Amino acid sequence: MTTSLRGDVLINEPSLSKGTAFTFDERTVFGLHGLLPPRIETIDQQLARIEEKFNRLHDDLERHIFLRALQDTNEVLFYAFLNAHLSELMPIVYTPTVGVACQQFSQIYRRPHGLFLSYPDRDRLDELLASIERDVKVVVVTDGQRILGLGDQGLGGMGIPIGKLSLYAGVGGIDPSTTLPILLDVGTDNQDLLDDPLYLGWHHERVTGDDYARFIDDFVVALQRRFPDVLLQWEDFASVNAAPLLGRYRDRLLSFNDDIQGTAAVALAAILAGLSVSDTPVDGCPILIVGAGSAGTGIADMLIATISRGGTGSTDDHQVYLTDRHGLLHSDRTDLEGYQRPFARSSVDPSLVGETDLATIVRAIGPGVIIGVSGQPGLFTEEVIAAMAESVERPVVMPLSNPTSRVEATPADILAWSRGRALVATGSPFDDVQIDGRSVKISQANNVYVFPGLGLGAVASEATRVTDAMLAAAAAAVANASFSANSNARFSGSGHSVSGVGPDSGLLPDLTDLHIVSRTIAVAVGLAAVKDGVAPKRTTAELSARVESIWWDPVYPELRPEQ
Repeated sequence: MTTSLRGDVLINEPSLSKGTAFTFDERTVFGLHGLLPPRIETIDQQLARIEEKFNRLHDDLERHIFLRALQDTNEVLFYAFLNAHLSELMPIVYTPTVGVACQQFSQIYRRPHGLFLSYPDRDRLDELLASIERDVKVVVVTDGQRILGLGDQGLGGMGIPIGKLSLYAGVGGIDPSTTLPILLDVGTDNQDLLDDPLYLGWHHERVTGDDYARFIDDFVVALQRRFPDVLLQWEDFASVNAAPLLGRYRDRLLSFNDDIQGTAAVALAAILAGLSVSDTPVDGCPILIVGAGSAGTGIADMLIATISRGGTGSTDDHQVYLTDRHGLLHSDRTDLEGYQRPFARSSVDPSLVGETDLATIVRAIGPGVIIGVSGQPGLFTEEVIAAMAESVERPVVMPLSNPTSRVEATPADILAWSRGRALVATGSPFDDVQIDGRSVKISQANNVYVFPGLGLGAVASEATRVTDAMLAAAAAAVANASFSANSNARFSGSGHSVSGVGPDSGLLPDLTDLHIVSRTIAVAVGLAAVKDGVAPKRTTAELSARVESIWWDPVYPELRPEQ
């Protein structure tokens, strides 16, 4: 790699810095002697020092700040450390710790990272995007209105795109220099932030309605002008905006909404894996989704499409039920949002109309799968889980709300209440559960299983759109990696293999296998894109070769001066 940078400017460039690992020749050529300690270290020696520092820290927020500082000073070393300790660091880099980091973003802010596009600068978006003088392949954008289960965090929501893109590079092989986190600062309705003199965002209530829509449209147009082939991931937008934005732009550029589509894909993968334990087809039992926001409706949409083999059909031709705080979604309700109406059943048991007690609903429906995306802690009570276990031998229970403080039930309680028979996947990380002399591993049904591989496949295949078939292919690839006995949509082609898993070893592959899973997903996604006609025609072998050719690993390049 060549560079025109020298001296302390080179040392302070995170994408090029090697710290104490600059070689003697590099120190001579680039004028680094005296700016660094004389000892020349290997990356393994640097990692040992980083690990020692990391282990001295007192809490997870300190660890998050430490890792962000490392990322902002030496990207290769940060990603090498992340790869070496992925299971341990995932909860620090992303959920649940990133939620606290978003809440305290203005207080812990250290160094610029990403692009802040504020509503008062709406007439200068082209100019602001032009300040990014590098080729960008992947953008994650948020307006900070619905951060995890924490609500409106305004500008602090930038922690989410930064964290997501760290995982794109860390487990998805996307060169971090080709990624860009963006925060659309349209104000905040969080009064605590507006009253905080340290808050770094625009001190103004949120822009809504036509003004908001025009700003988003101007942003998309400006982004396409600056980076015509970019993959745009919509992240943590409020439900009232998320689905309409996805519908408006999914056919205009290469984009997807991770809360709607990514969550749906990983949920489907875990459901397929869980149902395979009892050899139950996905259309063989009722499925209850608790929470009818963007995540819940996204999961329902993908499940219904899977059950009906490509078409949603009638709302009553399947056994997918959604419920919110007012009860089951049905067509007679007048309080439903537009994005919820397609999932309202045309008929429900009259005794369930207006029923809000979850245990009563569970007993009436008899679901084999229950999914929590409500953000309501403790909603899955002992009565709810016991009601499932009465009618289903191996109930699949997935409390997906995060961070941990928002989880519908803990895995330990779920297993205890189901007498050890439940198959559990969660949205936040949990320790293994000891029950009946068994150690049960709890898989985190995190979108990280899907979005890095999906993005890698979209970029590698040169797709122009993200189609439903590409998302379904990603879900099937994860499910097949989870249970080799799963009969759904067999896929192989990467030449890699993952650790064997089963009911007690988790519904999803081990996090340490994510690099392999992402490659497998990428090829499957690429093949689906080719079949859908949104990518150039390529064979499995050609797509596999392209995935490997663009895969980025955290190793120090040999640096040479530009001539």
